[in-house]
Amino acid sequence: MPSLDIFQYPYNSDNYGILLHSRETGETAAIDAGDANALQAALKDNGWSLSHIFITHHHADHTAGLETAKKNSNCKVTGPGLSSQIPGLDKTVVHGDTFQFAGVEIQVIHTPGHTRDMMNFYLPSENAVFTGDTLFALGCGRLFEGDAEMMWNSLELLKKLPPETTVYCSHEYTEANASFAITIDPENEDLISRIESIREKRANNQPTVPSKLSEELRTNPFLRADAPEIRAQLNMQHASDVEVFAEIRARKDNF
Repeated sequence: MPSLDIFQYPYNSDNYGILLHSRETGETAAIDAGDANALQAALKDNGWSLSHIFITHHHADHTAGLETAKKNSNCKVTGPGLSSQIPGLDKTVVHGDTFQFAGVEIQVIHTPGHTRDMMNFYLPSENAVFTGDTLFALGCGRLFEGDAEMMWNSLELLKKLPPETTVYCSHEYTEANASFAITIDPENEDLISRIESIREKRANNQPTVPSKLSEELRTNPFLRADAPEIRAQLNMQHASDVEVFAEIRARKDNF
């Protein structure tokens, strides 16, 4: 079974980029290209050459370096078929598509909410999903182009992935997300323990990303709109899951 090396690197103030590398074929793919210089430095540090870029959505912190990276490497770029705002796409994908990279199957999950064109890339053989700005560690993306129902439906798609899936998101927002999460789920012992670990990591300038989906299912309030204890905390015992999620998202927006 093919397997990939996965390398995470920081750029801008809080973004993460990802490189996927096949030792068997020598191919290297980047998840997003928000900063061409940071991407090139990560490639150089590993001695890899860029062959592909997979774009999650059109926001500039995910695409600003795309044209330069493509020019420098002549790589092939795959991105959302629903977007007209991403230059240089060689291939477009929609929800349910699968494609191959270095012999590894990549499944495309459309997760609108943060943007309407947001695509997540799930690699079953690697037990990994790259969620862009849909699902964060202890959080989810702001609703810039979609609504609460759209985002909740998207998160439910991710909730169905195997619990052992490793979640690679695109931002180091976890400590701030943790401060909010405890206001929504104050008695959650798993969350309390996780917050201690997060604060220790950030105090030592260590990343809190990636995380396990199983951990997010236990502690991320945005995935737990159906949890009785959260509904009780919000006094929304009889509300729909979407209504509870919308309330959590609104509170985070004003936190």
